[in-house]
Amino acid sequence: MNRRTLGRTGLEVTQLGYGSMGLRGPRTWGVRVVSDEDAGRFLNAVLDAGINFIDTAPDYGLAEERIGRHIGHRRHEYFLATKCGCVYTQLEDRLELDHVFNAEVIRQNLKTSLERMRTDHVDLLQFHGGDAETLQREGLLDLMQEFREQGRVRFIGISSKLPHLPALIDLDVFDAFQMPYSCLAPEHHDLITRAAETGAGVIIRGGIAHGGPDAEIQRPALNDVWQQAGLEEILPDGMSKAELILRYTLSHPHCHTTIVGTCNPDHLAENVAAAERGPLPVELYETVRRRVAAVLT
Repeated sequence: MNRRTLGRTGLEVTQLGYGSMGLRGPRTWGVRVVSDEDAGRFLNAVLDAGINFIDTAPDYGLAEERIGRHIGHRRHEYFLATKCGCVYTQLEDRLELDHVFNAEVIRQNLKTSLERMRTDHVDLLQFHGGDAETLQREGLLDLMQEFREQGRVRFIGISSKLPHLPALIDLDVFDAFQMPYSCLAPEHHDLITRAAETGAGVIIRGGIAHGGPDAEIQRPALNDVWQQAGLEEILPDGMSKAELILRYTLSHPHCHTTIVGTCNPDHLAENVAAAERGPLPVELYETVRRRVAAVLT
């Protein structure tokens, strides 16, 4: 599988990563519920497919616990990224979520994550949101450095989006940025480049646009962009909509890895095959870009 260097971290990550939110389990949110047995089979299949970058968070229900239980013994095979700033309460029928950025929450998140995932360190600890002013005021950047010195965290990052990203990039302290991007939602295109030019790694979420127009769970706003841009008209024979979207994301020169979340073995195989084909042909990429830009401007 194609690999890229995740910025200044030096980590050689597969350009197709795995986002584990779908492994959150029952009594959380959404319509998908994955059994513990199926989660174990799927996590091992992810590693068997050659994917070496896994992203999770302490507020993704059972995801961290399942990673530790089912592939903790294979820890040397993958880079592990999780998040902090997560406050969560398990109610009877759902998981209630919030994001709070103070030292107490951050310390507890890391402690819990390491215990759940049966590891002594995470390769990347990311703030799960937040803004530059709050992170500085609360002393959280210094706290992250403390974690690094203790050996519990190798690199620090943040998962964010507009409008907070520009100021966060300007801090010049993060080893990696996670942000949303796809051909159907391209508004962070230039910020991806800006972040990478600081030497930071770039992790794309939403890089397959949640599966595109053929997804099990429909996103009408994204579907509207697909239809209005007439992308069906230029879809090459034999290429699925999801493949076009994923390979467009991989075409960004600063997409070091994109974390695609699925719990469907067939979709995993299709995503791996698409990633192995690499970026779109230049002419097709430019046609998609122009058509979408015409719709969104």
